[in-house]
Amino acid sequence: MKSTTSASLWRPAIGLSLFGLIGTGLVYAIVATGIAGVLFPAQADGSLLRDGDGTVRASLLVAQPFKGDGYFQARPSAANYDPMAAAGSNLARSNPDLAKRVADATAAVATRENIDPAKVPGELATQSGSGLDPELSPAAVQVQVARVAQARGWPVERVQALVEAQVQGRQWGVFGQPRINVVALNRRLDEAMHAP
Repeated sequence: MKSTTSASLWRPAIGLSLFGLIGTGLVYAIVATGIAGVLFPAQADGSLLRDGDGTVRASLLVAQPFKGDGYFQARPSAANYDPMAAAGSNLARSNPDLAKRVADATAAVATRENIDPAKVPGELATQSGSGLDPELSPAAVQVQVARVAQARGWPVERVQALVEAQVQGRQWGVFGQPRINVVALNRRLDEAMHAP
């Protein structure tokens, strides 16, 4: 009698566990991934940017360093822009090393952009929590416009028009702040350079 009761308790427990494992662990994942791939193919693929021949050059979701004065620069990265090492610096605000690093970065940005250090937007001197944030505020991009225009030999108005076209508003008109994806903006600069 006791063994029958024990078996009757184990059978539903094992069945429910298998259903949970297979149903939510496998079937749901396959269905959700399939739906995402159909409804949002670019995002499901990683928001990748490809050249005309299909070569992957970047992802809109991950910051990357750009070399040369003809490009807009993203936020500094504690992870050295490595997605496999995504992290912030983990230094407390009271840490003197953090204060020195921010002061040094502010001075470097002020020199690069030929502006007063007091006018350097904080996000150009500080790292994001992930170390891979690809977006900047319009103000942080704006201080770079003159340098990029000069390096490319373009009128400031041409670069400014490209910047303004890349401004994304608040999410659903409510959440966050206006922002510009630096990876997309630099891609647009290169496309405009080769446009007729």
